[in-house]
Amino acid sequence: MVKISIYAYFNYLFHDIIFSTLQVQVKNVSRLCHAKPIVTVNGRFPGPTIYVREGDRVQINVTNHVKYNLSIHWHGLKQYRNGWADGPAYITQCPIQSGNSYTYDFNVTGQRGTLWWHAHILWLRATVYGAIVIMPKPGTPFPFPQPQREFEILLGEWWNNDVEEVEKQGFKMGLPPNMSDAHTINGKPGPLFPCSEKHTYAIEVEQGKSYLLRIINAALNDELFFAIAGHTLTVVEVDAVYTKPFTTQSILIGPGQTTNVLVQANKVPGRYFMATRTFMDAPVPVDNKTATAILQYKGVPNTVLPSLPQLPAGNNTDFALNYNKKLRSLNSAKYPASVPLKVDRNLFYTIGLGKNSCPTCVNGTRLLASLNNVSFVMPQTALLQAHYFKIKGVFRTDFPEKPPTPFNYTGVPLTANLGTSTGTRVGKIAFNSTVELVLQDTNLLTVESHPFHLHGYNFFVVGTGVGNFDPAKDPPKYNLVDPVERNTVGVPTGGWTAIRFRADNPGVWFMHCHLELHTGWGLKTAFVVEDGEGEDESILPPPKDLPTC
Repeated sequence: MVKISIYAYFNYLFHDIIFSTLQVQVKNVSRLCHAKPIVTVNGRFPGPTIYVREGDRVQINVTNHVKYNLSIHWHGLKQYRNGWADGPAYITQCPIQSGNSYTYDFNVTGQRGTLWWHAHILWLRATVYGAIVIMPKPGTPFPFPQPQREFEILLGEWWNNDVEEVEKQGFKMGLPPNMSDAHTINGKPGPLFPCSEKHTYAIEVEQGKSYLLRIINAALNDELFFAIAGHTLTVVEVDAVYTKPFTTQSILIGPGQTTNVLVQANKVPGRYFMATRTFMDAPVPVDNKTATAILQYKGVPNTVLPSLPQLPAGNNTDFALNYNKKLRSLNSAKYPASVPLKVDRNLFYTIGLGKNSCPTCVNGTRLLASLNNVSFVMPQTALLQAHYFKIKGVFRTDFPEKPPTPFNYTGVPLTANLGTSTGTRVGKIAFNSTVELVLQDTNLLTVESHPFHLHGYNFFVVGTGVGNFDPAKDPPKYNLVDPVERNTVGVPTGGWTAIRFRADNPGVWFMHCHLELHTGWGLKTAFVVEDGEGEDESILPPPKDLPTC
């Protein structure tokens, strides 16, 4: 990956203020025998990696040279008291208008590891994304063996057609838009696709050395498996939080998630495929083609044919459940897992798909998605501005804490939408209160796995299961000692996930399914976390260059 600029790189080495410039611009790119203009950052696809260190102050000036209004989200950065730098359009800011600039100004506090940045409006993150690497403070080693070298591995998708047009067409018809034409590894689909010999990412390794792969799932709509032929992967971190190391042949990574793995170059020198393919254990059509990159031992000629890894079957539910069970927080003296043991607020959100009447759509209906039967409508004024400046009529704080009508959530498929309503409704949470949120998948139209991302926070995944959550039997089985801590979690198909967090970051924080398709259908809401008592427990004032709607 390419560093943002020499200037930013030297800042990264010697100073604690990182200043970078991101130019959002259109560039012609060719993949799969198709050339088309795409939205890029600094002319790159994927965009540049941003290198910072824990404790740095970061200032990133984003200039928008394209016809779309857009914003950039720094996925997983907590932005303490500083939602103005979080980036989701119409939630914490109005988008940056075409021809304008905005400087995201934030501190990196108490975080280190792999995160990422991406456009947070429409489907623009299909091409507008890149890695964020947060190095530990100087002199602080990793809590695992020091690798010889690191590589960023960004998993994504490619559409032959204009992604925004694909999405618009789907919306017009009231149906899911066409799926991607290929997956990509660092923007390249690999040699199993036509016209892709030169569009293959490769890394060179040396026998006997170890390497850290910083893997990011930047795909819009697919959970993905990833493996390297002949090599085991040791998982050491997810979502920029260290984990108890464990070895696996493959990893499972949902959209929005990051996973760091150590790889030992201890096999017979040769060329080995790294491969990624979709995981989907519900009756939903997906792009199931395999994208590849190459791990090549030094001195091995390019004429040697690489071998393919054995990825789990595309619908392997058991692998998915068992893999996620192995993820545990490191919970050491230096990196403790501070799980809230007492809960102030218990929330129970059902995830449902539905149909609303649409006379102009193909079947006379439009697909939509909801939490607790509320399909979220994006406002025209950013929620954080409305909250901070007390602008009335933008949103309501009466989001239901539990579904209005309890039912057998994962029983036989239900086609009724149980009276799905639409609205800009959010939940209100007192500062510093502890929250337990159970996310329950339902069989409204179909069960499906959903990766949920909470902005502004990490949370602990204290429990997960298949079927209906049982409030009497399931909580006693929670892991309250070393549950995995992350910012994006998969709710299993026809199952539930329980998360806990302390609401110690005041502001308005988006929570949504990270499948872009479902987010667009309304599978999202937000939390208004109220200010606390002290001055350092309230939202910072907005910056002077905050975009206007």
